[in-house]
Amino acid sequence: MLDFYADWCVSCKEYEQFVFSDSNVQSHLKNMVLLQADVTANNENDLALLQRFNLFGPPGIIFFDKNGHEIQPHLVGYKNAEEFNQILNQIGS
Repeated sequence: MLDFYADWCVSCKEYEQFVFSDSNVQSHLKNMVLLQADVTANNENDLALLQRFNLFGPPGIIFFDKNGHEIQPHLVGYKNAEEFNQILNQIGS
């Protein structure tokens, strides 16, 4: 899972406080490699990375299968813990 984060992103902070701390979410995530792309600087490299994944900004979460292939769709915007768990169930984490 690749999580796009920025210090100025309110929804990113909500993810960290309310979603990623949820015990059901944590049980799903324990089977994943978790990466976070900090795009706080919003510089040329950050914008290129966002563009690579067709994101306009954080929050955005990209899932990959065991072979490194992207799983569609990308998660854009805030989802609460219940919604996030449903998505994790759908992708078969």
